[in-house]
Formats: sequence, C-alpha cells, structure tokens
Amino acid sequence: MVTKNQIKLVTSLQQKKYRTQHGLFVVEGKKTVNELLQASTRLYKLFVTNVQAVQDFEGTELVSQAELRQMSSLNTPSDILAVFYKPNSVEIENKDWIIALDAVRDPGNLGTIIRLCDWFGIKHLVCSSDTVDCYNPKVLQATMGSIARVNVLYKDLSIFLKETSLPVYGAFMDGNTVHNEKLPKKGILVMGNEANGISSAVEQVISHRISIPQFGDQTTESLNVATATAILLNEIRRT
Repeated sequence: MVTKNQIKLVTSLQQKKYRTQHGLFVVEGKKTVNELLQASTRLYKLFVTNVQAVQDFEGTELVSQAELRQMSSLNTPSDILAVFYKPNSVEIENKDWIIALDAVRDPGNLGTIIRLCDWFGIKHLVCSSDTVDCYNPKVLQATMGSIARVNVLYKDLSIFLKETSLPVYGAFMDGNTVHNEKLPKKGILVMGNEANGISSAVEQVISHRISIPQFGDQTTESLNVATATAILLNEIRRT
C-alpha cells in the first residue's frame, strides 16, 4: 500500500531541487518507463494501477487511480509511474559529433533534441548550466525514452569548448550556409537559446559559424532550435 510519505516524495520530484537532493526522477507512461527499464536504469519504485500490465520488477507497488493522480504531473495520468535513480554521467569520448546547448530553456525543445541525438546516433549532449534540467518531467515526456541512450552532461560551456581538441561549429543566422561546408567526421555543434541564440561568451570560442539557408518568406525570423538541430544533424550525417 502506498504511503503518504511516498506520495509526498514523488510529488516533490517535480521540482529540480528535490531531484538533486534525492538523486531521483519521475517518469510516466508505459513506453518511456519500459525504455528506461530495458536500458537497466536503476529503479527506485514502480507504481502501477494494474500489476499485470508490466513485468514484475522488485519495487513494484499496486496503487489506485486516485493515488496515481495524486502523484502524477499529467492532466490525464497514465496507468504507470516510475521513480528512477539518476544515472552517473559517463566521460565524453571525442570519437564522433557532440551536441552542445547554450541556455536552451524550453523543456519540449530539450526533450526533442535528446530524441534527435538518439535518432542520429549522437551519444553525448553537453548542456550549459542554465539549460533546462533533462529530468524535468516535460523533458522526459518529450524524449519518449531516448533519455536512456543519450549521455547528458551539464558544464560551463565556454570552458568546455576552450578545452576541447574538436572543431567547434555554431549555428548563427549570419553564418556560412551549411550546404557549402565540408563537415568533418567529428566535431561539436553548438545550438543557442530560443530567443537570443548563442551567448557572447560561447561565441568567442566557436571556430566555424554555420547557418541553414532560407528559401521562403524573408519575414520569418528564425527556426525553432529543435527543428534547426534536426536539419543540421541530417547534414552532419550526410557527410
């Protein structure tokens, strides 16, 4: 039987400070939960309304729909909610392309970019400290389980880029068109904030400025950062 303290713990994990304090995060929905379980992400507790709907894991707790609604952050809760231990980040290997995000604040954008990294086989995603937390529930929903296969790290981005031996590419509105760039087999692609782009501190350590050519109405100011990431990753993988 689920206790009031368990419900209190789960609801507290909607906030970053409590995720950091406890080293835990919440995932809802059968697909995303199963992706993390299959990736051997360490399970703290699994709450289900129908115990027959999932494989029996140690730590599985049968709850009512009302109890699950109390714990859920969704308007329409699923029948499964899991609490996982936050995995330790692994060291970055400079064997392929790395994506770096400079102050990306929208949870949906970060979640989509994590999915894109998974789709295009990008193993490492480096985020500035002011990028939204990858364990934010809205980010996790948007990843659709890809968080299990992408190593996400938070660093001082300007220091990280200064210390790398890889070429650093940044996405700018006035950069050289990516269609004319001979992209290397490995490097770092920096994507900036939704409203302000790449910060001046990070811009100073970027060696290659690239852009996506525009063919439509010139009054369109810019692309969504996740959409732009998808286009540039496709160009990277075509080389």
